[in-house]
Amino acid sequence: MLKRALMGILNPNEISQLYSSFDIIGDIAIIKIPDPLISKKDIIAKAILDNLKSVKTVLRQTSPISGIYRIRELEYLMGEKKTLTIYKEHSCIFKVDLAKVYFSPRLSYERLRIAEQVKSGEKVVNMFGGVGTFSIIIAKKQPNVTVYNIDINPDAHQLALENVIINKVSNRVICILGDSREVIHKMLNGVADRVLMPLPEKACEYLDVAIEALKPQGGVIHYYTEVYGSKVEDAIQEAKSQIDKNLTLPHRVIFSRVVREVGPRWYQIVLDVEIIKCFN
Repeated sequence: MLKRALMGILNPNEISQLYSSFDIIGDIAIIKIPDPLISKKDIIAKAILDNLKSVKTVLRQTSPISGIYRIRELEYLMGEKKTLTIYKEHSCIFKVDLAKVYFSPRLSYERLRIAEQVKSGEKVVNMFGGVGTFSIIIAKKQPNVTVYNIDINPDAHQLALENVIINKVSNRVICILGDSREVIHKMLNGVADRVLMPLPEKACEYLDVAIEALKPQGGVIHYYTEVYGSKVEDAIQEAKSQIDKNLTLPHRVIFSRVVREVGPRWYQIVLDVEIIKCFN
């Protein structure tokens, strides 16, 4: 859409340098602009506002996602000057402040896929819960569950508390502020039928904590990681090797898929792993 809208405004070489996609979260578009096109940023922002009537604000990402809270630096370009928006997904509503929390609309399919696996009566621990997206969608799809939404970012935690109320699942989603390692040690040891680990950078480091959260007999871990692979099959195998190297308990990968490509030959992979902690 963007390249087509800018034909005749930018020259063919400039158009070829544009990124082919960008994120739209609520009524805010977040774009990346290659260095050679920085001087054209206002032209690009205007093209988005003119062609996407649902977009009210255009922001430019000026840094990689980094830090303990996984925040990216954003530059206001055009439209309403704001970073707070309302995002809708799978009949749920989420308040998101893009300057203060990590959020990706590209996990929409994953959120629904996981929610549809959760069974009545389960207890779910979301170790990196953010503003509550995974957790709330699970609670909406399966009313008879308890989901513990843990996040270390106070802003994400506050938004999760608000989103739980907005979506009327405060009786099913329990929001906890803190590092998931400490929270699970103190409060959630052995409670979970299912554990979510939707933070690829920390998944391997926190795998032992996910095991600790599972009930004595075991359960399922949804493990997200980012790996290199010359082809998709190699990337999936590398992700499986991470699990095999770091798990001594009996386990089996019951499902695997590429969530998205995050760079040239770099893939975000999800593995659904069944863990057996003890035999009945």
